[in-house]
Amino acid sequence: MAEPFKNLINAEVVRLMRRHLQRAWAGFDGARFEALGGHGLESLELKARARHLCVALEATLPADFEAAAAVIEASLAPTPGDEDLSALRTSDHGLAGWAVWPLAEFVAVRGLATPERALQVLHAITQRFTAEWAVRPFIVEHPALAFETLHRWARDASPHVRRLASEGSRPRLPWGVQLKGLIADPSPTLPLLAALQDDESEYVRRSVANHLNDIAKDHPALVAEWIETHLPEAAPERRALLRHASRTLIKRGDARVLKAWGLGRRFAGEATLVVSPKRVVLGGTVELSLTLHSTAKRTQKLAIDYAVHHVKADGRASAKVFKGWLLELAPGETRELVKRRSMRPVTTRRYHAGRHVVDLRINGEVRAEGAFDLKL
Repeated sequence: MAEPFKNLINAEVVRLMRRHLQRAWAGFDGARFEALGGHGLESLELKARARHLCVALEATLPADFEAAAAVIEASLAPTPGDEDLSALRTSDHGLAGWAVWPLAEFVAVRGLATPERALQVLHAITQRFTAEWAVRPFIVEHPALAFETLHRWARDASPHVRRLASEGSRPRLPWGVQLKGLIADPSPTLPLLAALQDDESEYVRRSVANHLNDIAKDHPALVAEWIETHLPEAAPERRALLRHASRTLIKRGDARVLKAWGLGRRFAGEATLVVSPKRVVLGGTVELSLTLHSTAKRTQKLAIDYAVHHVKADGRASAKVFKGWLLELAPGETRELVKRRSMRPVTTRRYHAGRHVVDLRINGEVRAEGAFDLKL
Protein backbone atom coordinates (compact mmCIF):
# COMPACT_ATOMS: atom_id res chain seq x y z
CA MET A 1 0.00 0.00 0.00
CA ALA A 2 1.29 3.48 -0.89
CA GLU A 3 2.47 5.76 1.90
CA PRO A 4 -0.28 8.22 2.94
CA PHE A 5 0.24 11.61 1.32
CA LYS A 6 0.01 13.36 4.69
CA ASN A 7 3.23 11.68 5.81
CA LEU A 8 5.23 13.96 3.53
CA ILE A 9 5.25 16.29 6.55
CA ASN A 10 6.42 14.16 9.45
CA ALA A 11 8.59 14.12 12.57
CA GLU A 12 11.75 13.99 10.47
CA VAL A 13 10.67 17.14 8.62
CA VAL A 14 10.15 18.85 11.99
CA ARG A 15 13.63 17.80 13.07
CA LEU A 16 15.19 19.11 9.86
CA MET A 17 13.35 22.42 10.19
CA ARG A 18 14.71 22.76 13.71
CA ARG A 19 18.25 22.05 12.51
CA HIS A 20 18.28 24.61 9.70
CA LEU A 21 16.41 27.33 11.60
CA GLN A 22 18.93 26.99 14.43
CA ARG A 23 21.71 27.20 11.86
CA ALA A 24 20.18 30.44 10.52
CA TRP A 25 19.55 31.96 13.96
CA ALA A 26 21.42 30.95 17.08
CA GLY A 27 18.57 32.29 19.24
CA PHE A 28 15.98 29.92 17.76
CA ASP A 29 14.37 27.77 20.48
CA GLY A 30 14.61 24.51 18.59
CA ALA A 31 13.52 22.32 21.47
CA ARG A 32 10.30 24.28 21.94
CA PHE A 33 9.61 24.29 18.19
CA GLU A 34 10.09 20.53 17.94
CA ALA A 35 7.89 19.91 20.99
CA LEU A 36 5.11 22.17 19.71
CA GLY A 37 5.36 20.95 16.13
CA GLY A 38 5.54 17.28 16.97
CA HIS A 39 2.66 17.27 19.45
CA GLY A 40 -0.41 15.82 17.74
CA LEU A 41 1.15 15.98 14.27
CA GLU A 42 0.42 12.36 13.33
CA SER A 43 -3.34 12.79 13.84
CA LEU A 44 -3.57 15.56 11.23
CA GLU A 45 -4.03 15.54 7.46
CA LEU A 46 -1.44 17.10 5.16
CA LYS A 47 -2.71 20.69 4.91
CA ALA A 48 -3.48 20.76 8.64
CA ARG A 49 0.09 19.60 9.35
CA ALA A 50 1.50 22.59 7.47
CA ARG A 51 -0.75 24.91 9.43
CA HIS A 52 0.16 23.16 12.71
CA LEU A 53 3.87 23.77 12.11
CA CYS A 54 3.11 27.36 11.13
CA VAL A 55 1.65 27.87 14.63
CA ALA A 56 4.84 26.42 16.11
CA LEU A 57 6.87 28.85 14.00
CA GLU A 58 4.77 31.78 15.23
CA ALA A 59 5.71 30.80 18.78
CA THR A 60 9.45 30.50 18.12
CA LEU A 61 10.56 32.81 15.27
CA PRO A 62 11.32 36.48 16.06
CA ALA A 63 8.27 38.66 16.70
CA ASP A 64 9.66 41.26 14.33
CA PHE A 65 8.75 40.10 10.81
CA GLU A 66 11.86 41.59 9.20
CA ALA A 67 14.03 39.53 11.54
CA ALA A 68 11.91 36.42 11.00
CA ALA A 69 12.11 36.90 7.21
CA ALA A 70 15.90 37.00 7.36
CA VAL A 71 15.96 33.76 9.37
CA ILE A 72 13.67 32.03 6.87
CA GLU A 73 15.76 33.12 3.88
CA ALA A 74 18.98 32.00 5.57
CA SER A 75 17.50 28.57 6.30
CA LEU A 76 16.69 27.78 2.67
CA ALA A 77 18.72 25.54 0.39
CA PRO A 78 20.39 27.08 -2.69
CA THR A 79 18.05 27.72 -5.60
CA PRO A 80 17.68 24.60 -7.75
CA GLY A 81 17.43 26.25 -11.17
CA ASP A 82 14.98 24.44 -13.45
CA GLU A 83 14.72 21.28 -11.35
CA ASP A 84 11.24 19.90 -10.73
CA LEU A 85 10.13 21.20 -7.33
CA SER A 86 8.35 17.94 -6.53
CA ALA A 87 11.73 16.21 -6.46
CA LEU A 88 13.28 18.65 -3.98
CA ARG A 89 14.02 17.57 -0.43
CA THR A 90 15.84 19.18 2.48
CA SER A 91 19.56 18.42 2.56
CA ASP A 92 22.64 19.49 4.48
CA HIS A 93 22.56 22.69 2.43
CA GLY A 94 19.19 23.90 3.70
CA LEU A 95 15.42 23.57 3.62
CA ALA A 96 13.59 22.61 0.42
CA GLY A 97 10.51 20.66 -0.55
CA TRP A 98 7.74 19.91 1.93
CA ALA A 99 9.59 21.38 4.89
CA VAL A 100 9.17 24.83 3.31
CA TRP A 101 5.36 24.76 3.19
CA PRO A 102 4.96 25.78 6.89
CA LEU A 103 7.39 28.66 6.29
CA ALA A 104 5.17 29.92 3.45
CA GLU A 105 2.14 29.64 5.75
CA PHE A 106 4.00 31.72 8.34
CA VAL A 107 4.72 34.45 5.79
CA ALA A 108 1.06 34.51 4.71
CA VAL A 109 -0.05 35.03 8.31
CA ARG A 110 2.65 37.25 9.80
CA GLY A 111 3.72 39.17 6.70
CA LEU A 112 0.43 40.84 5.76
CA ALA A 113 1.34 44.01 7.67
CA THR A 114 4.64 44.33 5.76
CA PRO A 115 3.64 43.05 2.31
CA GLU A 116 6.66 44.28 0.33
CA ARG A 117 9.06 42.32 2.54
CA ALA A 118 6.74 39.31 2.69
CA LEU A 119 6.53 39.09 -1.10
CA GLN A 120 10.33 39.14 -1.26
CA VAL A 121 10.38 36.08 0.99
CA LEU A 122 7.76 34.32 -1.12
CA HIS A 123 9.92 34.95 -4.19
CA ALA A 124 12.66 32.97 -2.45
CA ILE A 125 10.34 30.31 -1.05
CA THR A 126 8.65 29.48 -4.35
CA GLN A 127 12.00 28.42 -5.79
CA ARG A 128 12.21 25.66 -3.13
CA PHE A 129 8.50 24.85 -2.71
CA THR A 130 5.49 26.49 -4.29
CA ALA A 131 4.15 29.65 -2.65
CA GLU A 132 0.91 29.47 -4.66
CA TRP A 133 -1.29 29.26 -1.55
CA ALA A 134 0.68 31.78 0.50
CA VAL A 135 0.53 34.59 -2.07
CA ARG A 136 -3.27 34.65 -2.18
CA PRO A 137 -3.90 36.62 1.04
CA PHE A 138 -1.71 39.38 -0.42
CA ILE A 139 -3.81 39.47 -3.60
CA VAL A 140 -6.90 39.92 -1.41
CA GLU A 141 -5.49 42.44 1.08
CA HIS A 142 -2.99 44.34 -1.11
CA PRO A 143 -4.22 43.92 -4.71
CA ALA A 144 -2.35 46.84 -6.29
CA LEU A 145 1.01 45.82 -4.82
CA ALA A 146 0.31 42.14 -5.48
CA PHE A 147 -0.44 42.62 -9.17
CA GLU A 148 2.50 44.96 -9.63
CA THR A 149 4.65 42.17 -8.15
CA LEU A 150 3.00 39.42 -10.22
CA HIS A 151 3.70 41.33 -13.44
CA ARG A 152 7.36 41.63 -12.44
CA TRP A 153 7.47 37.93 -11.53
CA ALA A 154 6.06 37.03 -14.96
CA ARG A 155 9.38 38.27 -16.40
CA ASP A 156 11.59 36.57 -13.78
CA ALA A 157 14.49 34.34 -14.81
CA SER A 158 13.18 31.48 -12.66
CA PRO A 159 10.37 29.34 -14.14
CA HIS A 160 9.19 28.69 -10.58
CA VAL A 161 8.62 32.41 -10.03
CA ARG A 162 7.00 32.89 -13.44
CA ARG A 163 4.65 29.98 -12.71
CA LEU A 164 3.71 31.57 -9.38
CA ALA A 165 2.43 34.65 -11.25
CA SER A 166 -0.16 32.44 -12.94
CA GLU A 167 -0.75 29.69 -10.38
CA GLY A 168 -1.00 31.96 -7.34
CA SER A 169 -3.64 34.14 -9.01
CA ARG A 170 -5.88 31.29 -10.25
CA PRO A 171 -9.46 32.13 -9.17
CA ARG A 172 -10.27 28.59 -8.02
CA LEU A 173 -6.89 27.13 -7.06
CA PRO A 174 -7.30 23.72 -5.35
CA TRP A 175 -6.44 23.88 -1.63
CA GLY A 176 -6.27 27.66 -1.85
CA VAL A 177 -8.59 30.41 -0.67
CA GLN A 178 -10.97 31.26 -3.52
CA LEU A 179 -10.25 34.70 -4.98
CA LYS A 180 -13.86 35.83 -5.17
CA GLY A 181 -12.98 39.15 -6.78
CA LEU A 182 -11.24 37.35 -9.63
CA ILE A 183 -14.04 34.80 -9.89
CA ALA A 184 -16.41 37.73 -10.50
CA ASP A 185 -13.99 39.62 -12.78
CA PRO A 186 -10.88 37.77 -14.04
CA SER A 187 -9.68 40.66 -16.22
CA PRO A 188 -6.75 41.64 -13.92
CA THR A 189 -5.04 38.30 -14.59
CA LEU A 190 -5.51 38.22 -18.37
CA PRO A 191 -2.36 40.28 -19.16
CA LEU A 192 -0.36 37.84 -17.04
CA LEU A 193 -1.74 34.86 -18.98
CA ALA A 194 -1.07 36.55 -22.31
CA ALA A 195 2.53 37.18 -21.28
CA LEU A 196 3.04 33.59 -20.11
CA GLN A 197 1.11 31.44 -22.58
CA ASP A 198 4.17 31.10 -24.85
CA ASP A 199 6.65 30.69 -21.99
CA GLU A 200 9.60 28.43 -22.77
CA SER A 201 8.76 26.24 -19.77
CA GLU A 202 6.00 23.63 -20.17
CA TYR A 203 5.65 23.81 -16.40
CA VAL A 204 4.62 27.47 -16.66
CA ARG A 205 2.39 26.91 -19.69
CA ARG A 206 0.50 24.14 -17.88
CA SER A 207 -0.33 26.61 -15.10
CA VAL A 208 -1.67 29.10 -17.66
CA ALA A 209 -3.89 26.34 -19.11
CA ASN A 210 -5.26 25.49 -15.66
CA HIS A 211 -5.83 29.17 -14.94
CA LEU A 212 -7.83 29.61 -18.15
CA ASN A 213 -9.81 26.47 -17.33
CA ASP A 214 -10.64 28.00 -13.93
CA ILE A 215 -11.97 31.12 -15.67
CA ALA A 216 -14.00 28.99 -18.09
CA LYS A 217 -16.10 27.68 -15.21
CA ASP A 218 -17.50 31.16 -14.56
CA HIS A 219 -16.88 33.04 -17.84
CA PRO A 220 -17.14 30.54 -20.69
CA ALA A 221 -17.62 33.20 -23.36
CA LEU A 222 -14.39 34.94 -22.32
CA VAL A 223 -12.36 31.75 -22.66
CA ALA A 224 -14.13 30.80 -25.90
CA GLU A 225 -13.06 34.18 -27.30
CA TRP A 226 -9.51 33.55 -26.03
CA ILE A 227 -9.41 30.20 -27.86
CA GLU A 228 -10.79 31.74 -31.06
CA THR A 229 -8.20 34.54 -30.89
CA HIS A 230 -5.10 32.60 -29.93
CA LEU A 231 -5.59 29.21 -31.61
CA PRO A 232 -5.26 30.11 -35.33
CA GLU A 233 -1.69 29.51 -36.54
CA ALA A 234 -0.61 28.64 -32.98
CA ALA A 235 2.66 26.75 -32.49
CA PRO A 236 2.36 23.16 -31.17
CA GLU A 237 3.20 24.26 -27.62
CA ARG A 238 0.45 26.86 -27.55
CA ARG A 239 -2.03 24.44 -29.13
CA ALA A 240 -1.33 21.96 -26.34
CA LEU A 241 -1.89 24.70 -23.75
CA LEU A 242 -5.16 25.81 -25.35
CA ARG A 243 -6.37 22.22 -25.64
CA HIS A 244 -5.85 21.72 -21.91
CA ALA A 245 -7.52 25.07 -21.20
CA SER A 246 -10.53 23.98 -23.28
CA ARG A 247 -11.25 20.76 -21.41
CA THR A 248 -14.16 22.00 -19.27
CA LEU A 249 -15.84 23.76 -22.18
CA ILE A 250 -15.40 20.75 -24.46
CA LYS A 251 -16.98 18.54 -21.82
CA ARG A 252 -19.86 21.01 -21.55
CA GLY A 253 -20.33 20.93 -25.31
CA ASP A 254 -19.61 24.65 -25.74
CA ALA A 255 -20.45 25.31 -29.39
CA ARG A 256 -17.83 28.04 -29.94
CA VAL A 257 -14.97 26.04 -28.48
CA LEU A 258 -15.97 22.84 -30.28
CA LYS A 259 -16.08 24.76 -33.55
CA ALA A 260 -12.67 26.33 -32.89
CA TRP A 261 -11.20 22.84 -32.54
CA GLY A 262 -13.01 21.50 -35.59
CA LEU A 263 -15.42 19.51 -33.43
CA GLY A 264 -18.56 21.45 -34.12
CA ARG A 265 -20.25 19.02 -36.51
CA ARG A 266 -22.90 16.63 -35.30
CA PHE A 267 -21.76 12.99 -35.36
CA ALA A 268 -23.09 11.25 -38.45
CA GLY A 269 -23.51 7.63 -37.51
CA GLU A 270 -24.59 5.24 -34.80
CA ALA A 271 -23.29 4.93 -31.23
CA THR A 272 -24.01 1.99 -28.93
CA LEU A 273 -22.99 2.01 -25.28
CA VAL A 274 -22.95 -1.11 -23.11
CA VAL A 275 -22.36 -0.71 -19.37
CA SER A 276 -21.30 -3.80 -17.44
CA PRO A 277 -21.83 -5.31 -14.99
CA LYS A 278 -25.35 -4.10 -14.30
CA ARG A 279 -24.79 -4.33 -10.53
CA VAL A 280 -21.57 -3.09 -8.96
CA VAL A 281 -20.47 -3.26 -5.34
CA LEU A 282 -18.60 -0.24 -3.98
CA GLY A 283 -14.92 -0.80 -4.71
CA GLY A 284 -15.62 -2.59 -7.97
CA THR A 285 -15.13 -1.49 -11.59
CA VAL A 286 -17.58 -0.47 -14.29
CA GLU A 287 -16.71 -1.18 -17.93
CA LEU A 288 -18.01 1.07 -20.70
CA SER A 289 -18.00 -0.56 -24.13
CA LEU A 290 -18.67 1.78 -27.03
CA THR A 291 -19.28 0.87 -30.65
CA LEU A 292 -19.18 3.66 -33.24
CA HIS A 293 -20.27 3.30 -36.86
CA SER A 294 -19.81 6.18 -39.28
CA THR A 295 -22.40 6.88 -41.96
CA ALA A 296 -20.54 9.95 -43.22
CA LYS A 297 -18.79 10.29 -46.56
CA ARG A 298 -15.76 11.98 -45.05
CA THR A 299 -13.57 11.57 -41.97
CA GLN A 300 -15.10 12.88 -38.75
CA LYS A 301 -13.14 14.41 -35.91
CA LEU A 302 -14.77 13.40 -32.63
CA ALA A 303 -14.40 14.44 -28.99
CA ILE A 304 -16.06 11.74 -26.90
CA ASP A 305 -16.69 12.17 -23.18
CA TYR A 306 -18.99 10.43 -20.75
CA ALA A 307 -20.95 11.57 -17.71
CA VAL A 308 -21.72 9.49 -14.64
CA HIS A 309 -24.85 10.71 -12.87
CA HIS A 310 -23.86 10.01 -9.26
CA VAL A 311 -26.69 9.45 -6.80
CA LYS A 312 -26.69 11.94 -3.94
CA ALA A 313 -27.79 11.44 -0.34
CA ASP A 314 -31.26 12.87 -1.08
CA GLY A 315 -31.77 10.53 -4.04
CA ARG A 316 -31.16 13.14 -6.73
CA ALA A 317 -28.39 12.70 -9.31
CA SER A 318 -25.41 14.93 -10.04
CA ALA A 319 -23.54 14.49 -13.33
CA LYS A 320 -19.74 14.39 -13.41
CA VAL A 321 -18.17 14.49 -16.88
CA PHE A 322 -15.01 12.46 -17.53
CA LYS A 323 -12.60 12.59 -20.44
CA GLY A 324 -13.07 9.81 -22.97
CA TRP A 325 -11.43 9.79 -26.41
CA LEU A 326 -10.35 12.24 -29.10
CA LEU A 327 -10.21 10.49 -32.47
CA GLU A 328 -10.86 10.58 -36.18
CA LEU A 329 -13.40 8.14 -37.65
CA ALA A 330 -13.03 7.30 -41.33
CA PRO A 331 -16.03 7.13 -43.70
CA GLY A 332 -17.99 3.95 -43.06
CA GLU A 333 -15.62 2.88 -40.28
CA THR A 334 -16.78 0.87 -37.26
CA ARG A 335 -14.68 1.17 -34.13
CA GLU A 336 -14.94 -0.39 -30.69
CA LEU A 337 -13.65 1.42 -27.60
CA VAL A 338 -13.46 0.39 -23.95
CA LYS A 339 -13.11 2.50 -20.80
CA ARG A 340 -12.99 1.19 -17.23
CA ARG A 341 -14.09 3.30 -14.29
CA SER A 342 -13.23 2.40 -10.71
CA MET A 343 -15.90 2.81 -8.05
CA ARG A 344 -13.42 2.75 -5.19
CA PRO A 345 -14.12 5.23 -2.38
CA VAL A 346 -12.22 8.52 -2.74
CA THR A 347 -11.87 11.50 -0.42
CA THR A 348 -13.43 13.90 -2.95
CA ARG A 349 -16.72 12.03 -3.40
CA ARG A 350 -19.10 10.10 -1.17
CA TYR A 351 -20.93 7.34 -3.01
CA HIS A 352 -24.56 6.43 -2.38
CA ALA A 353 -26.41 3.32 -3.42
CA GLY A 354 -28.81 3.46 -6.35
CA ARG A 355 -29.13 3.58 -10.11
CA HIS A 356 -26.31 5.50 -11.81
CA VAL A 357 -26.99 6.62 -15.37
CA VAL A 358 -24.05 6.96 -17.76
CA ASP A 359 -24.46 9.11 -20.86
CA LEU A 360 -22.09 9.31 -23.82
CA ARG A 361 -21.37 12.71 -25.35
CA ILE A 362 -19.99 13.06 -28.88
CA ASN A 363 -18.96 16.60 -29.87
CA GLY A 364 -21.03 17.88 -26.97
CA GLU A 365 -24.23 15.97 -27.80
CA VAL A 366 -25.60 13.03 -25.79
CA ARG A 367 -25.79 10.10 -28.22
CA ALA A 368 -26.13 7.00 -26.04
CA GLU A 369 -26.95 5.97 -22.47
CA GLY A 370 -26.50 3.06 -20.09
CA ALA A 371 -26.80 2.50 -16.38
CA PHE A 372 -25.65 0.39 -13.44
CA ASP A 373 -26.86 -0.13 -9.88
CA LEU A 374 -24.32 0.63 -7.16
CA LYS A 375 -24.54 -1.31 -3.92
CA LEU A 376 -22.66 -0.41 -0.76
